[in-house]
Amino acid sequence: MEHYDLIIRGGSVVLPDGVTSVDIGVKDGKIAAIAATLEGETKQEWNATGQHVLPGMIDVHVHFSEPGREHWEGFTTGSAMMAAGGCTTFFDMPLNGIPSTVTEEALLEKARIGNEKSIVDFGLWGGLVPGNEDDLQPLAESGVIGFKAFLSTTGNKEFEAVDDMTLLTGMKKIAALGKILALHSESAAITNWLKAEKEAAGLVSADDYLETRPIIAEVEAVERAIYYSEITGCALHFVHISSAAAVAKIEAAKARGMNVTVETCPHYLLFNHDSLREKGTIAKCAPPLREAEEQQRLVSLLTEGRFDMLSSDHSPCPYEMKDPKDYNLFQAWGGISGGQFTLLSALELALTHHIPLEHVAAWTASNPAARFDLADRKGSIVIGMDADFAIVNLNESFTVTEENYYAKHKQSLYIGHTFPSSVAGTIVRGHVVVQDGEALTSVTEGSWQRP
Repeated sequence: MEHYDLIIRGGSVVLPDGVTSVDIGVKDGKIAAIAATLEGETKQEWNATGQHVLPGMIDVHVHFSEPGREHWEGFTTGSAMMAAGGCTTFFDMPLNGIPSTVTEEALLEKARIGNEKSIVDFGLWGGLVPGNEDDLQPLAESGVIGFKAFLSTTGNKEFEAVDDMTLLTGMKKIAALGKILALHSESAAITNWLKAEKEAAGLVSADDYLETRPIIAEVEAVERAIYYSEITGCALHFVHISSAAAVAKIEAAKARGMNVTVETCPHYLLFNHDSLREKGTIAKCAPPLREAEEQQRLVSLLTEGRFDMLSSDHSPCPYEMKDPKDYNLFQAWGGISGGQFTLLSALELALTHHIPLEHVAAWTASNPAARFDLADRKGSIVIGMDADFAIVNLNESFTVTEENYYAKHKQSLYIGHTFPSSVAGTIVRGHVVVQDGEALTSVTEGSWQRP
């Protein structure tokens, strides 16, 4: 008789080739069996009748701020938030912590903290900044997922934007290391000049902010990075793309055989510039939320399969850094707090637009795993893979409140939003970390995942 650590019974399981009702057997943290009916003994059983079982989400783009700024968000609160949203692996970006992850020493210290505190698995990005070109190789050899650079001003003195010479030199080295460069793609020259013009005139409304970060600034930066990639051979991943015109440039590069991928974020798909007008600083991000017409173009691109993946770009801060009593819209910290809601957003879009759930699994799990060299263990429900699952109720809605949002700071664009689905459970390498929608915050099962 077979012995399992966990059997998930009776769920509608999202397999790579479709959705089917099967049982899943888990042993030693791996998927050991998938069958219509599993026989055998088990230490633990999950009755998934009426529920859907998806591969655990891999969110390739979050900003936790530990060490140094844990009061913004740290591994404890951040990983609980990710778990509550069905995420089993997140990739933490290299900025906002002190020090930034631009040296091997900083990387290993962040990994130590994550291994100690994280509820779910995690990967770590390294940074490309002026002056750290010689740190790229040791960072790569120590296990970064890839590297991140900014083409626009960061607002963070510990992590500066790259100039063109640093970018070209870094891209050449990253290509030789076989790694990927993720880019925040907005033109610093365009955005800084427009911002200075507005502030000199005392124009700081929501409409003024949008006008300082136009679509053309994103397109120019994307196109420039693609040209540099052609010269250096560096693989690129374009983060939080917010315009159809930029996607068109990326698709043209793909058609030429270039090694590039593109993500967008749920806030660009579910919300638009009206939210910035209405809610102010909690809806401020860069690139900004676009007008409603552009939002609909992005949704259409998603439904057509033109985005490789979805990620949250969870970018929190203490509310006092966004408080409109102290800061106007130009001065306030920019970033959307919403890491818990990417899978729920993908499900909302899938249900609204009749998109197969296999596509949701691709956007949120299998495509990220394949792109960042984790597909040997993560991203799909296949025998031998890590037993990472998001168990969801498609017919049970979830309204976001401060009480059920696990982030350190509760002020979010998503507060009050009702998703048509809910996360019932999250399982990381066979360990239940969310039960009946509640994160088990005393569990720290996460471990550093290296490509």
